[in-house]
Amino acid sequence: MFASALIANRGEIACRVIRAARKLGLRAIAICSPADRGALFTRLADETHELGDGAYLDIAGVVALARKVGADCVHPGYGFLAENADFADACVAANVAFVGPSGAAMRAIGLKHSAKALMQKIGAPVVSGYHGDNQTPKFLKEKAYEIGYPVVIKAVAGGGGRGMRRVDAHAAFDDALDSATREATVAFGDGRVLIEKYIAAPRHVEIQIVGDRQGNVVHLFERDCSAQRRHQKIVEASPAPGLPEATLGAMAGVAVAAAKAVGYVGAGTVEFILDSSRGLGLDSFYFLEMNARLQVEHPVTEEVTGLDLVEWQFRVAAGEPLPCGQDEIRRVGAAIEARLCAEDPENGFLPSPGEIVALSFGGDVRVETGVEAGDAVSALYDSMIAKLIAKGETRAEALDNLKHALAETVVAGPKTNLAFLRALLAAPKFSRGAIDAGFVDAHLSDLGATRQPLDVEAALAGASALRRRQRREQERPATRDPWDRADAFDLLGPRRVGFEALVEGNRERFVATTAPGGEEIQFADGRAGQAMQDCTIVEARDVVYVLRGGRQTRVAPSRPHDAGEESEARSGDVIAPMHGRLIAVDVADGAEVKKGQRVAVVEAMKMEHALHAPFDGRVADLSARAGDGVEQGTLILRVVASSEPQSD
Repeated sequence: MFASALIANRGEIACRVIRAARKLGLRAIAICSPADRGALFTRLADETHELGDGAYLDIAGVVALARKVGADCVHPGYGFLAENADFADACVAANVAFVGPSGAAMRAIGLKHSAKALMQKIGAPVVSGYHGDNQTPKFLKEKAYEIGYPVVIKAVAGGGGRGMRRVDAHAAFDDALDSATREATVAFGDGRVLIEKYIAAPRHVEIQIVGDRQGNVVHLFERDCSAQRRHQKIVEASPAPGLPEATLGAMAGVAVAAAKAVGYVGAGTVEFILDSSRGLGLDSFYFLEMNARLQVEHPVTEEVTGLDLVEWQFRVAAGEPLPCGQDEIRRVGAAIEARLCAEDPENGFLPSPGEIVALSFGGDVRVETGVEAGDAVSALYDSMIAKLIAKGETRAEALDNLKHALAETVVAGPKTNLAFLRALLAAPKFSRGAIDAGFVDAHLSDLGATRQPLDVEAALAGASALRRRQRREQERPATRDPWDRADAFDLLGPRRVGFEALVEGNRERFVATTAPGGEEIQFADGRAGQAMQDCTIVEARDVVYVLRGGRQTRVAPSRPHDAGEESEARSGDVIAPMHGRLIAVDVADGAEVKKGQRVAVVEAMKMEHALHAPFDGRVADLSARAGDGVEQGTLILRVVASSEPQSD
């Protein structure tokens, strides 16, 4: 076994690998970027080395550091360099073991079109489409027409839904291709795509496999990943609901055969699409892709098998045979995982980076996280805060345990998808295990993932807490003159005093009425409601966060320069909705635009977000350029109504 391991990743997976390394007696060495200085994984590691802004993609820097510190192996986690064949080769060339498959195996399965060709050779079913080398836009558009809409454009490299677009009509193909190739180029350095027929009711099921250097390969059953939005997984479970044993056996056989065909060593997954409109029989599944790495959802498999996949990774990388054979691997019970992320489902799932001012988890569940209260979610990386994994004797029991844990989870600071997760798990169709990969996108409104009205009761609770804080700060010693108090003192009965606060960024006016029974807060405009008690209030500096039903309402003191969202919309300002990078500017200064026309694209937390013209007009004050980093609230450009004079 190794003596030390360099971990070439960050966040919760770095924490997970550090724990496994410690379990095996390995010294855990972390790398970090300046943005992750002091992050939880750096605090857990035995030592940490900062490599600069590109730390997690710096092949030469990571390999040089591994040699410098005497690391026996490098564990890439998942994402970043985990599926980079050149990185695997560079580690081996430097006499540092790579915890994962060989570069040759990665190249054989790493590109979707070549992986599909391999699968066809071993007799596995694949979805019909174009998987060739001709990348001329006109040719690809013709192929899409021949295949028949709807089709899916997929990047040949990478995964996670990056560079993937569904196209329903011929007229929409060009824009979708442009967006997919641009995103794929940024994410993977490879803009090539393939075109496939879209399956209308797809179930997404993956088989976990592990191989060793002795040529042994085993599968550790399946995980259902059909609960996803825009091809990004949200909830994963094992067993896959309703999957017949015969179909599972056939899929597992294909997965093991594929791994053996390329001499696969380490943990990986073979992913399949099942056409649920045809049932889940032996003729319903198609090979999708193979991931040459550990998956985010690997704890689901660990919970039902009792095995430690990261420990297995280290052991086979050190040359040991698999700890057990296929006949010794058993699945007991069920497990389900939910990904808690810093994003705003009510606002198009926009990333919500920032400081986590409170964080706690409820229920008897496994929690995998890379942050604690006081840490920040960075705009530069993934939005995940934590994974919650619940186990039970049955799927229903595991689901109930996860629901209970989410009901007791507290997160304050960034917006999160907590309420959305709770709504998804409570959906009857989800409870029955009857959803396909299109369910979430088709039911966003039902799941609360559209603009919701202000939670009046939560706003009043926040305003009440803010008012109490302000009064405490204004209190003066009792010996002072009572007429010198700014508290609306009145000899004639109940006292009323008005005050303002920013509620979710909008200025609201409240009235505090003080009577012998205490002070009551109401909206000045007469909106009815009472400050609720069934909520959690978190006070951080001068801000009050009210958590209720998984939603967060932010209440802060109002200042003279604050402006609400409505005034911003009327001004025509197009601003960055989050911290990120401007990857496209589609218009020029002075250009005429139509309402809803895309004018720019911001990328943050591995997602693209299009910005649109708020009304007809012309572009003014355009100073940003593609490639610029932008802060939340940065002015990208201004749209001036055609009737208004253009500023000098």
